[in-house]
Amino acid sequence: MPLIEKSVYDSPGLLFDNPHFTTIFINKIRTTSRPDYKRNRIELNDGDFIDIDFVQHSDKMALILCHGLEGSSFRNYNNTAANYFIQKGFSVFAWNNRSCSGEMNRLPKLYHHAAIEDLNAAVDFVLQRDFQQIFLLGFSMGGVQILNYFGKTVTDERIKAAVAVSSPVYLKSSADALKEGFNQLYLKNFLMAIKRKLRQKSKQFPDLLDWGRLERAKDFNEIDEFYTAPVHGFDDAADYYRKASPGNVLQNIKKPVLILNALDDPFLRTNSYPSTFASNSDFVFLETPKKGGHCAFPLKKGKTSFSEQRAYEFFNSEIISKGL
Repeated sequence: MPLIEKSVYDSPGLLFDNPHFTTIFINKIRTTSRPDYKRNRIELNDGDFIDIDFVQHSDKMALILCHGLEGSSFRNYNNTAANYFIQKGFSVFAWNNRSCSGEMNRLPKLYHHAAIEDLNAAVDFVLQRDFQQIFLLGFSMGGVQILNYFGKTVTDERIKAAVAVSSPVYLKSSADALKEGFNQLYLKNFLMAIKRKLRQKSKQFPDLLDWGRLERAKDFNEIDEFYTAPVHGFDDAADYYRKASPGNVLQNIKKPVLILNALDDPFLRTNSYPSTFASNSDFVFLETPKKGGHCAFPLKKGKTSFSEQRAYEFFNSEIISKGL
C-alpha cells in the first residue's frame, strides 16, 4: 500500500529534464540564504564531537536535518529545507557529521552511511528540549543514515516520521554508478574533498594506515576498502556496503518513512527503488518522480524545492496523525 505509483512532481522546464544539469545547477549554482543558526557542540562518548546548528522558536514541532556525503548544514538543499520548515513554525536542527562543520574532528574516524551513533547523539540533543513531535529529513547519505537509524533502533515515541531524499538503498551499486560516464565528474569532486580530509588525518595519525595508498585511490571502493572499513570497524569494503545498506533493515522500520528517489537520479540504480517491498510494507513509503536529479527537485517559482514541500505534506498527512 505505501507504494506511491504516481508522483505529482514534474520538472519546471526543458533544461531541467537533464538530470546532470538539474543536479549541478540546484546544488552548486543556485544561491540560497542560510538561517540565522545558533551552534552547539555535542561531546560524544568516545571523546570526539559533532556540531549542530539550530533555530528554536517552538517547543511543539522540531525537524532534524541530515546532510549528504561531504555536505554540511551549509548546503543548498539544507538551507532551502530549513527556511521552508522555519516558515511553517518548526524549530530546525541541522547536525554536521564529524569533520563537516568547518573544524576537523579529533579521532581517526570521519563518518559513514551507517553512523547512527552520531545521529543518535543529535537526536538526543533535540529530545532533551522536550518537543512534542520530532521529524527527520535527510539527503543522500543523510537519508541512508535515517533509514539505518529507524531500521536498527527503537526510536522515542516523540519521533513521528522521516523522509529520505535521493538516498541509495544499496550502497555498492551507487559506488559503482559513480564510476560510469559523466558521473566520474561527481566522483572526482568527492575524491578531492575526501582526500583533503585524509591528508589532515595522516598528519594527526601518521602511523595508522598506508596513507599513500589512499592518496592514489581512484574510486570509493578503494577509499572504503583501505580507510572506511578498517577505521570504522568493518571487515572490508564489501562488509561495509552490506552492513551500511538500509535495504537490509527496511523490514525492521516501524514508523512511517518516505523514500523520495527520482528515476533519473544519476547516483542511483534499480535496487534503490524497492517498489515490491514498499507495496507490501506498512511503514516504508516509496515515491519515484520521473525527474528530479540528485538532491534537486527544482520548482518553477522561488527557491523552495519539491522535496521539502513533499516532506511537510507527508509529516502532516492523516497517515502520520493516526500513527498508521
